[in-house]
Amino acid sequence: MGEEQDLHRPVSFWKMPVGVFFKDARSVFKWDVLGKEILQIAVPAALAVAADPVASLIDTAFIGHIGPVELAAAGVSIALFNQASRITIFPLVSITTSFVAEEDTVAKMKIKSGKGQKLENGSDMLDDMEKGVAKPKPETKEPALDDENEAAEMGKHLENGENSDKGLDEGSAAKNSIPEDAKVENGEKGVPKNSDPDENGSKTSIVNGPSVVMSKNKKAKMKNKKRTIASASTALIFGAILGLLQAIFLMLGSKVLLGVMGVNHDSPMLKPAMKYLTVRSIGAPAVLLTLAMQGIFRGFKDTKTPLYVIVAGYAINIALDPLLIFVCGFGIRGAAIAHVLSQYLMALVLFLILMRKVNLMPPSIKDLQFGKFLKNGSLLLARVVAVTFCVTLAASLAARLGPTPMAAFQTCLQVWLTSSLLADGLAVAGQAILACAFAEKDYKKATATATRVLQMGFILGVGLALVVGVGLYFGAGIFSRDVNVLHLIKIGLPFVAATQPINSLSFVFDGVNFGASDFAYSAYSLVLVAIVSIVSLFLLSKSDGFVGIWIALTIYMGLRAFAGVWRMGTGTGPWRFLKGRSSPQPS
Repeated sequence: MGEEQDLHRPVSFWKMPVGVFFKDARSVFKWDVLGKEILQIAVPAALAVAADPVASLIDTAFIGHIGPVELAAAGVSIALFNQASRITIFPLVSITTSFVAEEDTVAKMKIKSGKGQKLENGSDMLDDMEKGVAKPKPETKEPALDDENEAAEMGKHLENGENSDKGLDEGSAAKNSIPEDAKVENGEKGVPKNSDPDENGSKTSIVNGPSVVMSKNKKAKMKNKKRTIASASTALIFGAILGLLQAIFLMLGSKVLLGVMGVNHDSPMLKPAMKYLTVRSIGAPAVLLTLAMQGIFRGFKDTKTPLYVIVAGYAINIALDPLLIFVCGFGIRGAAIAHVLSQYLMALVLFLILMRKVNLMPPSIKDLQFGKFLKNGSLLLARVVAVTFCVTLAASLAARLGPTPMAAFQTCLQVWLTSSLLADGLAVAGQAILACAFAEKDYKKATATATRVLQMGFILGVGLALVVGVGLYFGAGIFSRDVNVLHLIKIGLPFVAATQPINSLSFVFDGVNFGASDFAYSAYSLVLVAIVSIVSLFLLSKSDGFVGIWIALTIYMGLRAFAGVWRMGTGTGPWRFLKGRSSPQPS
């Protein structure tokens, strides 16, 4: 009651919720229940995210031994495939994680609430059956039976092969009239007797008949019953459909799409690029299904299972590369085949594991949430397009400056984005925990989770700034030996390193907003951020060239982080409760 009063207590202007970001800041490294839960989800999720680029890097190394043309062709094809996949993957995985977490939490709450009381009573009755005693029904007003009549009645049910549930209930109705030391003597019926003391110390008969065996089977089925999560089924359907559409789109339009990427009809890269992209496109349904199932497992707060499957799948991919490329002589097509086989293997294993946990066939087609997925998925699709356009435009403007600035920009951009992706693990943890907390209306845990993952994200960003700054300063020679390129990399270094805390906060805020199902705000705010950033890119690249592009990208990431701070810090939308209001505003 006290917490509820605090929740409704109004706050003054000088106590705006923006202070929530500093709440319990000293406990950011505290190894408590919340800290353990966050890291148990975040670390495997981050490792799973890192597994794909690592495997792609090893793939590239094998392809590089075929020849420089094949290496360039594979690079263009992989970039095209990943770009097409990103547009569909990100919305699907993000909404699946939130919806599954919410639906699973609500189902658990129903079991614990009055709607689940019947199930709990049934479980308790089965427990009592194993002891040979059923709980008395208070409303029963039948005459009391003596011990001989009770034994005869129970024996009658056993002889007739009937389910003894009713007999036990009827016999237990007269339990109060039986002396504490009473024993059931049933030797004449040939039924073995077995007396054990009950909770009150009195001895009660345990009849080992068919009904007890049946009750144990019922109890086992009740405990092992699969969860029915309509969001999981819907996500798999969308994953399969989107995967098929992507495969058809890439296979039929490979030549045109490669031309858009700069591979002309007379380029020596065209033929190997088409070979690789066509075969790789066959694996699109498996990629989408695998990532959809990752979203489902994330909703269950299980990021370890996908990690184990992904690591095993990519290990097989790496093992198949030299076999198919060199031994079988398939060349660049062999690298694509190895990737496709590993993707389908991962999808199959995850599907089999998921079938053991979830009933993937909902009771009715009406239970599927197509409308909900389409609505929120469309919002996040607009968001992904805005993000992709900003980064692509920045690369395009850098390319116009010449090959040297483009080489330096590409190096800085890859380091800039790859290092920041480590914050995705915290974003996934925040999203899963917050979705459950909001479903339970546990706003105290929601606040604690959001502040903890954001504080962790900021500290991670500070650490990445130091590592990236020192690493890129002394290790830039790994990426190029050109003096002019190295000079430009060191010019971009302050932007790449200094923005790491901002980047980490931006990615973690994505998880916080998705966990609160604030998809509309996430989409609209980022579209506005993209518009401002696009204008900044054009103006600053024209006036300041290479440095201007990085200033514009810094503005872009800063505005993304500010949008997250504004939503939560002002206590609007799902965070209305931070200002003492009764409930959050739905998105």
